[in-house]
Amino acid sequence: MEYLTAFAVGGAFCVAAQILIDKTKLSPGRILVIYVVAGVVLGAVGVYGPLVDFAGGGATVPLTGFGYLISEGVREAVDSKGAVGILTGGVGKTAGGITAALFFGALASLVFKSKPKR
Repeated sequence: MEYLTAFAVGGAFCVAAQILIDKTKLSPGRILVIYVVAGVVLGAVGVYGPLVDFAGGGATVPLTGFGYLISEGVREAVDSKGAVGILTGGVGKTAGGITAALFFGALASLVFKSKPKR
């Protein structure tokens, strides 16, 4: 049941994004930014935490989950370091994901050859 819940919640995020792509003139990049900002805002006001508890990976894997991690990192860093935590907390909490994205992006750039867009 845990996997089904995660799949349903993660799928709902994907369906919402696809509807935004199909029905609006928003670019996919803008939709991605909206998702990250929504995760930060929902995490900051305490709404996203219960969704993570309910859906697990279905709520933490999408980009809204990345935004939620940023807000949680800032909250923890502000509690321990004060105002400096506003600048350092988000990066500290998401360092693993950022490092993986940079590493695999660099690896892909070595393996594949880029082509100009037509």
